[in-house]
Amino acid sequence: MPDDSHQNDATNGHEKVPSRQRTRFPGISSRAYEHPADRSALVALRKLSGFDTVFKALSGLLPERSLRLLFLSDSVRVSERQFAHLNDMLRDACYILDLEKVPPMYVNQDPQPNAMCIGLDEPIIVVTTGLVELLDEEEMRAVVGHEVGHALSGHSVYRTILLFLTNLALRVAWIPLGNVAIMAIVTALREWFRKSELSADRAGLLVGQDLQASMRGLMKIAGGNHLHEMNVDAFLEQAEEYERGGDLRDSVLKILNVLPRSHPFTTVRAAELKKWAESRDYQRIMDGHYPRRGEDKDTSVTDSFRESAASYASQVKDSKDPLMKLVSDIAGGAGDLGSRVRRGFGGGSSAPRDNPANGTTRTDD
Repeated sequence: MPDDSHQNDATNGHEKVPSRQRTRFPGISSRAYEHPADRSALVALRKLSGFDTVFKALSGLLPERSLRLLFLSDSVRVSERQFAHLNDMLRDACYILDLEKVPPMYVNQDPQPNAMCIGLDEPIIVVTTGLVELLDEEEMRAVVGHEVGHALSGHSVYRTILLFLTNLALRVAWIPLGNVAIMAIVTALREWFRKSELSADRAGLLVGQDLQASMRGLMKIAGGNHLHEMNVDAFLEQAEEYERGGDLRDSVLKILNVLPRSHPFTTVRAAELKKWAESRDYQRIMDGHYPRRGEDKDTSVTDSFRESAASYASQVKDSKDPLMKLVSDIAGGAGDLGSRVRRGFGGGSSAPRDNPANGTTRTDD
């Protein structure tokens, strides 16, 4: 069962934690909260022979050391003497998720609310002043837990590579086909990273254990510091309207809009997190039933891919998006493909139309 007390643990640097008690998850594996699509990709990568060696070799090419020096020299490092409340949140998050080594954390002057976890050998967490000034204590706690979740899952490695490749794509844009090849990899990494953000949102909820605070934080990131003007239920209704609204043209536009983004849209994140918080999986974790890190080496790649495929199938089946409904219907053998696509793109009408040649009317299927 989880340990509900915050006992001192000086050996791991968790000797100072906030007084509010939260459920702790000793030895929890990141598999407990990872989105199925995120998890299957990570399990497959971790199982590759020589994977760690390859990425360590890449460390000499990636600007990790430069990034560390940059934040050390031009940002404020969180500690007992600087941003002490963030230091307490960080140690608390690491204690709850049982992350043995507390990663360094920096506050960077930037009015844009943002946070990230990067690094190849060891993760570092960076939050902007815009985010610190925007969120209250419980909202910020969820964000810190989100970033610690990235660290526990090993996402910082791939995030660093994504940053490097994105910058590289800009530098080689003038080379014929060079940018195309790199952007193909970047696009794939972004698709994975969007799923990893859903995983980290779940980790943030496990740390903060306050769904309303997580919802408020996402709402503020979308609409700014005007909480008295916003409503969580109305915000979630936006996600519902976004998913089901429009026709196939809107579905295509949704895909095009999200492709260049590293994060899912905030309304979508809020809806996904609420759905997970109400699931049996979340309750089982809170009750102390979750996979342990010691079992990670025995994880089956096949089982993870099967879970991922089942998740996507369920997502397509339950989705109210016009394109997903079309895919689901076609998979089920329902209807005529041509007429359904025409109607989906607004090319069909169910209204009767006169045929002046023979004086009859016709109704499209």
